[in-house]
Amino acid sequence: MARKETAADAASAGRLKQIALTYKMTRKADKTIGLVLAAVGLGIFAVLLAIGFLIGHPVYGGILGLMLGLLATMIVFGRRAERAAFGQMEGQPGAAAAVLDNIGRGWVTTPAVAMNRSQDVVHRAVGKAGIVLVAEGNPNRVKSLLAAEKKKMNRIVADVPVHDVIVGDGEGQVPLKKLRTTMLKYPRVLTGPQVTATNDRLRALGDLMSNMPLPKGPMPKGMRMPKGGGRGR
Repeated sequence: MARKETAADAASAGRLKQIALTYKMTRKADKTIGLVLAAVGLGIFAVLLAIGFLIGHPVYGGILGLMLGLLATMIVFGRRAERAAFGQMEGQPGAAAAVLDNIGRGWVTTPAVAMNRSQDVVHRAVGKAGIVLVAEGNPNRVKSLLAAEKKKMNRIVADVPVHDVIVGDGEGQVPLKKLRTTMLKYPRVLTGPQVTATNDRLRALGDLMSNMPLPKGPMPKGMRMPKGGGRGR
């Protein structure tokens, strides 16, 4: 029993420490977070306590107000913390990949499936909505990256829908804070086994590309790659 209690206490302390750290980080970007949370929690508690006095059950009203006040406070805190995090990440390289990693269950994400010398990048997410290619970088440059990657997806998994998104604040782009919502709005057209099969095919392609024998040093001019990937008969 002592071991179980110790583990539970450690987990609880870890959660409290994480909440405190999240609050500190949020407060740097949102100076009014403390006042807002206090107003929400105390406001709900006061209203339900007053209702409890009116109906002759102040204790029940106070308990219900305390519970609902804490719940509402945590919901508001979560949303404002998420908004602050997006604000700090926006414009940073890899921000879209961080959002994709936390999109939720049912999605398998692969960061940086395509990149150019200017570090414009395309990430890939596979879920029941199909394949979503998410690009971040210069809008004009990433369009060619997206087109090439989308063509590759259509060739490998022609029966799976492919969506493309450019993260940004310009016309036709999706702001970072709305990326997760946008992806979750896509209609679900694949079953769980189909998602697994799609990921297996894409993973096999990645393994094939990584295992291809590449010549060391620059390739001589006019030299062509042998057909069949260079394997001998």
